[in-house]
Parts: sequence; structure tokens; C-alpha cells
Amino acid sequence: MEAELAALAGSAATTLMGLMVSESWTQARTRVARFFSRRGEGGGDGGLQQAAEPGQLADAGTAGGEADPEEGLRLRLRRVLEEDPGAAQELRVLLAELAGVAGAVPGAGGAGRELPWQHSGIASHGEPQPAGGPQPSSGRPDEVPVLRTRFINRTDTLTALDGVLATGAREAAHVGVLVVAGPPGVGKKATVRQCAHRSRAYFPDGQIYVDFAELRGRAGGGDVSAAIGSCLRSLGVGDDYQPRTLAEQTTLLRERTGGRRLLFVLDNVDAPAQVRALVPNGPGSAVLVTSGASLNELALDGARFMPLAPLGPHSALELLADRCGREAVDADPAAAERLVALCGGLPVALHVVAARLLTQRRLTPAALADELADESRRLPALSLRGEHPVSAVFDASYLRLPPDAARCYRILSRLPGRTFEAGTAAAALGIDPATAASLLDTLVEASLLEEGDGDRDRFHFHDLVRLHARERADTEGSDAGSSDDTELAVIKRVLTHYCVLAMFADRAVRLDRLRIADAAGLLADSPDPFAADGAPAPLDWLEAERANILAVLRAAADHRLYDRGWQLAEAFTVLFLHRRYVVDWKESLELGAAFAAAVLEPAAEGRLRSLLSRPLMDLGEYQRARAELDAARACAEVADHPQLLASVVEFTGRHWDQIDPSRAIGVYEESLRLNVGAGQPRGAAIASFFLGCAQDAAGDPAAALDTLRGAHEAFLACADPDVRMAARATAAIGRAHDHLGHHGEAVRALRDAARALREQGATHYEAQALLELADIAQRVGGDGADLRADLRAGLRTDLERALHIHESGGSPRVGEIRARLRELGDTG
Repeated sequence: MEAELAALAGSAATTLMGLMVSESWTQARTRVARFFSRRGEGGGDGGLQQAAEPGQLADAGTAGGEADPEEGLRLRLRRVLEEDPGAAQELRVLLAELAGVAGAVPGAGGAGRELPWQHSGIASHGEPQPAGGPQPSSGRPDEVPVLRTRFINRTDTLTALDGVLATGAREAAHVGVLVVAGPPGVGKKATVRQCAHRSRAYFPDGQIYVDFAELRGRAGGGDVSAAIGSCLRSLGVGDDYQPRTLAEQTTLLRERTGGRRLLFVLDNVDAPAQVRALVPNGPGSAVLVTSGASLNELALDGARFMPLAPLGPHSALELLADRCGREAVDADPAAAERLVALCGGLPVALHVVAARLLTQRRLTPAALADELADESRRLPALSLRGEHPVSAVFDASYLRLPPDAARCYRILSRLPGRTFEAGTAAAALGIDPATAASLLDTLVEASLLEEGDGDRDRFHFHDLVRLHARERADTEGSDAGSSDDTELAVIKRVLTHYCVLAMFADRAVRLDRLRIADAAGLLADSPDPFAADGAPAPLDWLEAERANILAVLRAAADHRLYDRGWQLAEAFTVLFLHRRYVVDWKESLELGAAFAAAVLEPAAEGRLRSLLSRPLMDLGEYQRARAELDAARACAEVADHPQLLASVVEFTGRHWDQIDPSRAIGVYEESLRLNVGAGQPRGAAIASFFLGCAQDAAGDPAAALDTLRGAHEAFLACADPDVRMAARATAAIGRAHDHLGHHGEAVRALRDAARALREQGATHYEAQALLELADIAQRVGGDGADLRADLRAGLRTDLERALHIHESGGSPRVGEIRARLRELGDTG
């Protein structure tokens, strides 16, 4: 153990000295100061706080008289580690965090805070699937974010929560619902997260986390469908197997949670229905809820309520001492008591006060308490809309900000989304990302802005701080009379920012797609972010920004920014063509179609209404889907846009596929003629593909074969060959051969299709082809010795691969495929 502590001290000393000669030190020093001040080290951080420049290193490292600064720091760290058994783990966590700082700032071994798409928080939302298909899920979600600071106090509340959870898990007779309620800033989120981490042992099947603030729509209520979809993904259900309707989602969630002991943590709930829909079905499971709203209706369902009050004086002092150092509190207890009283017992306010004491070396608790208590030095007329009288705490920190950071603070409060990264902040401010990143660091250091959970490149305001920032923006108005800082100007810049990136993402997924917006001028002067080394996959980026883009579209409606709004809605739809967020897709297209209609853009309106038919059909709203398609056709004819008309007719064929398949044939034939006339080879190939499938479904596999062969050739002949769709056409050719009794040809085509689809990462369609191969093998395997041997040899392999795909995606067909494998026994 002694050798381990020595090695840790040496490694930490080397890391810290390296940071001190880099630009990273500005971001890192507050965290380092916190570590030292908790141990009562003289100077708070052992003299490191002042070492913002390389020339000051001698003072920082040789405070104990050592000639070598690094050696002096190593000895200081070694002493801390020996005196405090808990310091080693905290130091390891600190070094891990600082490694992220070093990798993000020039001069510390990294490339600096780069452009927004290079650090957009994608990794925190999951890595992209490999081309070979989905990987098996771990089966045990562990999603509740870890606390970034030490949890202090709330002993009684934690004991009560723990007792309820332990009893429920032990008895395993019901599912408990516990609601932790209280005003903003009181510490609900931290308390519930601490409780969740303490209770891991009670829930062997995992913990699932949903933040309804991320899902909140225009009406305020969180999207229950999106929340259930998120939970199903956590439980291993892939997008290809997500149910279409809320009722089906709810049923599947009950099935997936039955027999499991899970903890669901639901943050920022504002309606009882959000909780009721997400109660798991496994006895011994539990639901922990945080809310600032009244959820009294849940008492009828047996929920237990635990109100969280502001911290008492003793607890608040403990929290302040932990954040800024015991020495500072003990040096002037009376001043510290005044500070916690002025903070109203709210942890968020105490964090801001601690940040002031840590970052302003000469500021004493007494001086800060005098400043906060002096009404004449406060900003006027701030009550935080009656939420809590702690505006003086935020006022004082705000007034200490440099002018550019203060402007940043005000403007970011106007962002429509809840989270953002440096690129979005830069767009909102009208400055470059590097400068924006520096301003964000200033706000983080002042505890006026928080970094994302597990993602340093994504930021958010605490709700109470955001309210303060918004009131500052409303009270002070435009900066120096400029119109650049009005809410309208900010929304315009952010809308354009997202529009540019969404257009690049859309084109990165597939270039030769029908688009109405002319993006040439908008994209001409911008680099393609998705072409850069290390760039995120475009669909992953869109998924990470999904809630923000929806919020921006809603803001565009509020401010009548219709032109750019419909362009963003059109580009955004590429996400939903590949990933199933049906409710979000529907809303974005409804907004986009309304925007286009408002500015008399019939082609755009027609395109968006035709696309809107897709989520409507997924939701079973076939009548409305047909109405949207009729309106889209009228728009296409008014716009005299042959390619759009051909596309609308093709979408109409898909509608009839669901309602009257025989009628779909004529519609697809019309779409094929229109695409050929419009000179659209890929559109013609798509129409041919669906026409061939409709012909086969209508009982004419011979005609289907000719049509599908033509579609296959057309897909590969495109300027950008569509290998994925060509493989789907090959699978359809195999099905038509099977219907004609050409089993050998069917097997060859389906085998080729399965191989190509696997290479394209289209595992859902690959599994479909493999199961069709298995069907043929078991249906006709006895019709000839050669055929039987050929089919039987691959039957088990096909079923095992199909089972792997369906298990990985959480498909409801898993049981059926397993039963088929069991029936095979040991024969091969």
C-alpha cells in the first residue's frame, strides 16, 4: 500500500506540473484547490491556485522549501494521502477528470477545444453500431449518473429511502414508488442519485434513468412514448423491434420488466401519467421520482412522498466546508453562518458561494457575507419569480464576471434546448468556438454553469441559475443598444447553426436524395464537419441533438422564422428514416409543413406532408396519412415539380400497401412512369422495387421477378450505387422464386442477399432473409436428396445467426426462433 501511494503521488505531481504550464490550468485549478482545501492544507491548494503562469511554479511547488517544484508537490501529495485514507480514491477520480481537460486544451497534449461537431457529446449517447451488426447487450443497465462532487448530509432522508427500498426488495411483493419533492435548487437530483448508488445491491437486474426535462414538449409534459422507448432500448430492444403505438410500447415494457428487479429513476417529472407509464412489472422493483410539481394523484397508486426541505444551518455549513475547505469555515464561523443563511439552505447557492471563495484568493467569508447582505450592491428587482430569495448569491457572482462572460451568461439563457456544446454557444453568441469555450469555462469555474454528466463538452444551467440568467437578459435588454442580443437574433443564429449541420448530416448519409431546400449558398462557406477525421457518425450526432433540434423548431414557430424552419425540418428527417422516434418525427414534420405553407412554398410543403404520412402510418393514423398525401400531391402539382410528384405517388403506394395491396400496383406503376419522365433513376428504382413486392404479394411472382431484376440493376447503376437497396431487391427476388417453386434459385438469391445485407450492417433485413432460408429448408428439404443436403447443412447456422440478431435487437420473435432450434435437436 505504501508503494502504491508513493506511485500515485508521483504520477499526480507530474500531471499537475504539466498542467500548470499549459492553458489547461485555468480550467483545472479550481478542482485541484478543492482537493487540497478539504484536507486543511495551508493556502487552500498548497499554493497551486496562484500558479497560472509558468514563472510562478517555484512559489507553488517549493512552498515547503524543496528546491525541485515537482518533488515538493510530490511530498505534499504523499503527506495528504498518508493522513487521509479517502484521499487516494478522490485523487484518482480527479486525475481522470484532469486527463480530459488536458486532452481538450492546447498545450496539454491535446488539440484544443475544437469545432462543435468534434466535441458534441455523441459518446455519452452510445457508440455507433459496427457494420457487422448489433452486438449482444449486457442485459444489466447501469444508467444513473454518478455525482461529480462529494454528497454531504441528508442522512435522515437517505436512511428513510434506503429503508423503503430494502424492505420492498426483501419482500418482493410489489413495486414501490417514492417521490422526492421540493423547490428548485434544494438538492433533489443529488439525493436521489446518491440513494440509487447506495442501493445497487437491491436491484441485481440494473438501474434505468430517464430525465423528463430532456423530453419536454411545447405543452410542457414529457413525451411518455419517447421515455418508454428509451427504457426499452436500455432493456435491449433495438429500433427495428420498437412497437409503433403507446399501448404496444407499454405492453412490451411490462413483458420486459416482468421477473426482473429493477430501479427506475425518473428525473424532473411534472405529471403523474409519466410515472404510471414507467412502473416496472417485476415485484421488488422500485421507482424513484424527483419533481417540483404536485404529484398527489400518485398517492392513490400507493406512492410514498418524501419532501426535501432546504438544508439546516449545520448541514449547510458542512456542505460549504466540503466545497471550499474546512479551514475557511473554521477561521470565521460567524461569517460562514451568515453565508449559509443568505443562501437559504440551497445547495446550488452554496456551490456558487464556495466557487467565489475558491477562485478569489483574497476574498474572505466575512467580506462576501457583507457583499451579499448589502441591498445597495444587489441588482434591482430580482426575486427569481418567487422561487426563492437567493438572488443576491447569483447577483454577486454575476457582477464579478468579465463583460464578455456576463453577456455569454445572459445569451445562453435564451437557448431553446436544455443542453448545448461550445459550437452552439458560439453560434448563439456570434463568435468563434474557441472563444466561446473559454467563456464557458469561466462560467463553469464560477459554478454558474454545469458540465454534462460524463461529458465535459456538453453544458447546462441549473434550473434556478437559468432563471436568474434569463431575468438578467430580460432586465438588461440588448447589450449596449445592439440588436444582436435580442431573443429573436439569438434564435435566428442558433436555427441557422443547426440547419447547416443537419444539412451536412443529411448529405453525409446519402447524397442523391430528393430535397427541396437549396443548400448551396448556406453550405458554401462552411467545412463539412462529418468529413473530418474522428467526426461522429451523422446519425449519432442527430440523435444526440434530437431534443435540442425539436426545441429550436418550436422556437422558430414562436418567432415566425418559417423559411429556415422548414429547411431544418426537411434535413432533420434523415434521422427518423433510420431510427424510430415516431412521435418526434411527426411533430417536426407538422411544424415544417406549417412553416412551408406560411411562406407559400408549395414544393416544400408537399415534400414535408408526404414524409409526414410515414410516422402517421406507423402510429396507425391511416386516414390522416391519406389526407396528407392528397394535400402533398396538390402541392406538387401546383409547384410543377415532377420529381416531387413521383415521390408523393410512391408514398401513396406505400399507404395502399397497408390498406389495399392490389390497388398499390397501379400507384407504383404511376410513380415509375413519373420518375422516368423526371429523369430520376434512383426514384425509378425505388418505385420498381415496391412495385415488384406488390406484384408478388398480389399473387403474380412471375411479373414480380422481371420488375425486381430491373430494380436491382437500377440501384447498382446509380451514380452513387445503392448497395443496400440492391440487396433488399435480391432478397425480394428470392421470395418471388420461392413462390414460383424455384427453390434452388430462391436459396441462392436469399443467400446472396443475406451476405450483402450483413456487409451493409442491415441486420434486420439479413435476419429476415435467413429465416426465409430456414423456412424453405424445413418446408421442402425432403423434395430431393441433393437439395435436402444443401439446405440442411446451413439450416442450423442460419437460425443461430438469426437468433443472435433478434436477441441483440430485443425482438419478440426470440422465443419462436429458439423453439425452432430446439426442434432440430442434434441433427445437422
